[in-house]
Amino acid sequence: MISLSAASNNVMDMVLRGGIADLRPMPRVLIDKGPNRSVYRFVANDREQSGEPVLLVPPLAVPAFCFDLRRGCSLAEHLVEAGRRTYLVDYGTVRFSDRGLGLEHWINEVLPRTVRAVSKDAGGAPVHVVAWCLGGILSLLTHADQPDLPIASIATVAAPIDMTAIPLVAPIKPLVDVTNGWILTPVYRVLGGAPRALVKRVFQLSAIDKVVTKPYAILSHLDDRDFLAQIEAVDRFTDNMVAYPGRTFGQMYHRFFRSNDLSNGEVDFGRRRISLHEVKAPVLVVAGEGDSIAPERAVRRLVEVLDNAAEVRFETAPGGHLGVLAGRRARSTTWAHLDGFLDAQLT
Repeated sequence: MISLSAASNNVMDMVLRGGIADLRPMPRVLIDKGPNRSVYRFVANDREQSGEPVLLVPPLAVPAFCFDLRRGCSLAEHLVEAGRRTYLVDYGTVRFSDRGLGLEHWINEVLPRTVRAVSKDAGGAPVHVVAWCLGGILSLLTHADQPDLPIASIATVAAPIDMTAIPLVAPIKPLVDVTNGWILTPVYRVLGGAPRALVKRVFQLSAIDKVVTKPYAILSHLDDRDFLAQIEAVDRFTDNMVAYPGRTFGQMYHRFFRSNDLSNGEVDFGRRRISLHEVKAPVLVVAGEGDSIAPERAVRRLVEVLDNAAEVRFETAPGGHLGVLAGRRARSTTWAHLDGFLDAQLT
């Protein structure tokens, strides 16, 4: 039964006092900056941070605060409070002038320079990468392509490589095959990429059941402050989606979606081929049990192609695409898997 006093207080906060969620970002300082990258170190004046650095790598087209969703449900906050040196790369806003940037830009420039900057700031220590979705795929490709980078381990959350296992893809793939990919190509070329509004709609479509039932869920949880705070934080997240650069979107569309190249662990960028079979560092792979963007089968395929990694751990955790990373249950599941994996690398 709903507590009327708690519910009324929550409604007052939502309507008159600016909301319930504590959306203050974790304190951080800028340590490096360049094209499409701002690298930050999180700081905690009341807590000593030590050990090898942890770098948080977001995917493209989403706000980097996916790792710092709200106080009490922030992976960055969790890592800092555990005393870990924690860093974040933010790609910033994608503009029309960035339409010529391809995935190679992130693999050649953005992530290697980020890793080196973090290692340098941490006194030359190797870097433990924690990445979400496409951020995990790009991190693995970067390590495979440049094995000399100071990367100690890679943890991926909701990073799919087998596109045939994604329910959102399967219904329209026959149409794409019949048209030889033409159905979307002229659109992203004219627009210079996938606009942020489209990215937001696709993300919402992946959880359409929650969108439809959201009003009822709010009404039935009016006395649950943590539940309401999470909805508020997720709404802010979806309202801040970023566009994909045109060439990057085109490569993802043709090489990942149409050809499903990554399912075999290799991708061809013109005259250059990168193979995930070259990944040598230990890897943690986490899949969301309710994820429709990156379902378990699409993510589990990574375990098979990372056959030369020093170690590959596979775990599942409750939650959808964002929930498995930053949901309320992630605090005791995904983050616990990550803590165990990081602790094992440091012993």
